[in-house]
Amino acid sequence: MLPDDIKSAMQGVIPSTLVTCSLAGVPNVADISQVWYVDETHVALSFQFFNKTHRNVRENPFAQVIVRDATNFQEWYLDLQYEHSQESGPLFDAMDIALEAIASMTGMSGVFKLRAADVYRVLAVRKSRSRR
Repeated sequence: MLPDDIKSAMQGVIPSTLVTCSLAGVPNVADISQVWYVDETHVALSFQFFNKTHRNVRENPFAQVIVRDATNFQEWYLDLQYEHSQESGPLFDAMDIALEAIASMTGMSGVFKLRAADVYRVLAVRKSRSRR
C-alpha cells in the first residue's frame, strides 16, 4: 500500500502533522518528528510529549498524518488506525537513535525523549496535487 516514493518524505527533515480526534469529537493537531516506515501497510509514529494525542488514539484509534518530502515538498496524506505501542525492542531502538540525530541537527539534543513507537495500520494513502 505504501509506495516506494513516499519513503523520502519519512526522513524527519520536515516535521509531519498528525491529526487526531477524541471520542467526544474534539480535534487535536500536533507536529511530530518521525513517521517511520515499518512495512508496506504499517508506520510507526514517535510518541514524545503528546499526551492529548496519545489519549485520543486510545479513545478513537483513527488518525491522519501528513508527511512532506524535503527534496520536492510533495505532501502525502495517510489515513491510519492505531494498533499498539512499543517501548523497547528493535523498532523502538532504531527510532530512538534517529530521533536523537534529528534533535542534534536542530539544536534540541537532550530535549527529545522517545517514550514509545506507536504502530499504526495504513488504511489509505493519497498524494497531494502539485502546487505548480
